[in-house]
Amino acid sequence: MNLKHTNNALSFLLSLSFLLLGLSFALGANPNTLTATFSFYELDALIGVNTLGLLAGSTMLALVTTTLAAHFKLIKPTAALVLAIVISIVPLLTLFASNRWMAQLGGFPIIGSGQGIIKYFAVVPLYLFLFYKDKLTDKQHVLLNFIPVAMVLLWIGGMKFYEFEAKGIVSLVETSPFMSWLYTVFSVQGASNVIGGFDVLFAVLLGLGLFLNNKKLIIVSGLACLSVFMMTQTFLITATSAFSSSTLLERLGQFVIKDLWYVGNLIVIATLMIFKPTK
Repeated sequence: MNLKHTNNALSFLLSLSFLLLGLSFALGANPNTLTATFSFYELDALIGVNTLGLLAGSTMLALVTTTLAAHFKLIKPTAALVLAIVISIVPLLTLFASNRWMAQLGGFPIIGSGQGIIKYFAVVPLYLFLFYKDKLTDKQHVLLNFIPVAMVLLWIGGMKFYEFEAKGIVSLVETSPFMSWLYTVFSVQGASNVIGGFDVLFAVLLGLGLFLNNKKLIIVSGLACLSVFMMTQTFLITATSAFSSSTLLERLGQFVIKDLWYVGNLIVIATLMIFKPTK
């Protein structure tokens, strides 16, 4: 995989994900997400939720436009990077809000409504690689793209060992032709433990492979991590009410579409650690 192919793949994944997210917010889907985010900045009392949705959606659609324009060298990439930073920072700062945490389960690192929020850590490293590759070393790009992968797999994977999370994924797992068999072999909690253990194990192994520069370990663990993020995309097809706008554009869609960013992170890692990039 050369740099051109990698850049094409990243531009596609970023544009597709932000197009769907932008349309989702602009059309007013899942207003609770908007309220939870902008209440942190006390904007929900000043601006109506529909207007906030249009604002958020329009900003994401603007990011799509600038990403594609920069990719085809129609404009400088500065605007795309700035928009990506703003779009990431606005929700990430809300992790400091008390409504993101489950205090009754011990607080940090038990996270509630912020599960989808932490995924925004994946965005800026992709834009830095896409448009500012030469500003950082390959090792720095690998580290910046590995950190969000490890964070989400360790954090959300670790949550699978808790009863509330095990019960929360039942509706997705039991309707999946790829995962429903787990409930014939294990209990609800047992199946969740297997899923969480898989996430945590291969996140650790990927980090070990990168540290040791072991290509075989990077390939095996990287493909395992990739399977996690690709599996979540199948929920858009297999979940109840699949193929509907409510599945694609509302809460489930907003949550799993962000996993496309992690596919991008893994593509960057593979490009720099497994394949020899050629310009």
